[in-house]
Amino acid sequence: MIDAAAPARPRMAWIVHPLASLRTRIDGWFLSRRKPSDTLELTQRNVYIVPSRAGWMLAATLLLLLVASINYQLNLGYLLTFLLAGSVAVGMHVCHGTLRGLALRLMVPEPQYAGAAAVFRVVLQNDRRSTRYGIGLAVHRSGQWSWSDVPAQGSATVEVAFKPERRGLHPVPTLTAETRFPLGTFRVWTVWRPASRMLVYPAPELNPPPLPAAQPLEGQGFAPTTRSQLAGEYDGVRAYRRGDPLKLVVWKKAAQAQAIGSGELVSRDAQQAQRQELWLDARAAGLAAQEPRLSRLCAWVLMADRLGVDYGLRVDGLVVTPSQGEAHRRRCLEGLALC
Repeated sequence: MIDAAAPARPRMAWIVHPLASLRTRIDGWFLSRRKPSDTLELTQRNVYIVPSRAGWMLAATLLLLLVASINYQLNLGYLLTFLLAGSVAVGMHVCHGTLRGLALRLMVPEPQYAGAAAVFRVVLQNDRRSTRYGIGLAVHRSGQWSWSDVPAQGSATVEVAFKPERRGLHPVPTLTAETRFPLGTFRVWTVWRPASRMLVYPAPELNPPPLPAAQPLEGQGFAPTTRSQLAGEYDGVRAYRRGDPLKLVVWKKAAQAQAIGSGELVSRDAQQAQRQELWLDARAAGLAAQEPRLSRLCAWVLMADRLGVDYGLRVDGLVVTPSQGEAHRRRCLEGLALC
């Protein structure tokens, strides 16, 4: 007995699924035969050509013209048929030559944050004396193409977008280059497996809580640190003194003072900061799950870096001593990505 309330299964589902699985296996076998490299020289051995949909439609049209010309003995029909066929043959040669002989080089990828759009930069080098038109690059099977023309005996840089979902050290995804110039009747393409790896930081928490309280240095007495209610802004400030470095000026408070008609400036108390140190500890994050905890620590690292304070990091056995600067920020973010 058939249940009328049961949802109907697609009739072609049992056919589509095996075809998709077969396509995935063939794709994996094909990519496994490509040696990873950050540079690629396109030759006849790694450039492939097949008719496009427009090409198949044109072939059917030429066949129909040929049959009609034979049936009705149309000399002008023969002329039109063979003229179009000759144009297609020349277009096939030009299309294959547009990609053949091109050199591709991947620039070192910059670290990215999980869930954010990453951009790879690929340099296309053309040693030929003519311009190469309509060359596209995309992540394999993504369908999001970036198109560019490469000038004669010159180079062009193409940016390819990719969205990493997980933190860690990941290989650069497989790339595809193709062209359909000049007629669009043929698709010439190649597949490229770069050897570089890309570091993906944890996604920073959108609305993190304030930074944890600073701890007194060893051998110093306990000196409680007061904080404002604003996230990450410390109240350890004093009136501005002539000669104070500009990086110690609290510009946010200066803007607030100007908004109420006061021009007073305040600076951070460097002596108080020397008696305490800020540690970004995994236990201080107050989250049990691993990924949300790392996201909060990532947001704290960025917050402390913007404030220009010395900060350290302790997470999963990794200890980064307090410091500041671009190199220190990268070291902390790298530790969060790989822990």
